[in-house]
Amino acid sequence: MYAVVRRYEGVTDPAEAGRRVDEGFVPLLRQVPGFVAYYWIDAGDGVMVSTSIYEDQAGADESVKRAADFVRGSLAALLPNPPQVTAGQVVAAG
Repeated sequence: MYAVVRRYEGVTDPAEAGRRVDEGFVPLLRQVPGFVAYYWIDAGDGVMVSTSIYEDQAGADESVKRAADFVRGSLAALLPNPPQVTAGQVVAAG
């Protein structure tokens, strides 16, 4: 399995960002081959974190492309700063 974690800072409206992600982005991710799970987390103080899990690296790579496109098209005003993206193979899970 592969995971992708994105950390967004300076989020201007966390509630609206969460709504847009839930209604618009999550359905797109579910179409990615190898999709396992996705979580959008409000960490407070204008920080939001997403974690997505895929069966393989190809799915994870596709999610990075889709996330960039979705943010540009639907979230740019709410997520003014580029995310810190960390991706890699899952080596332990519970």
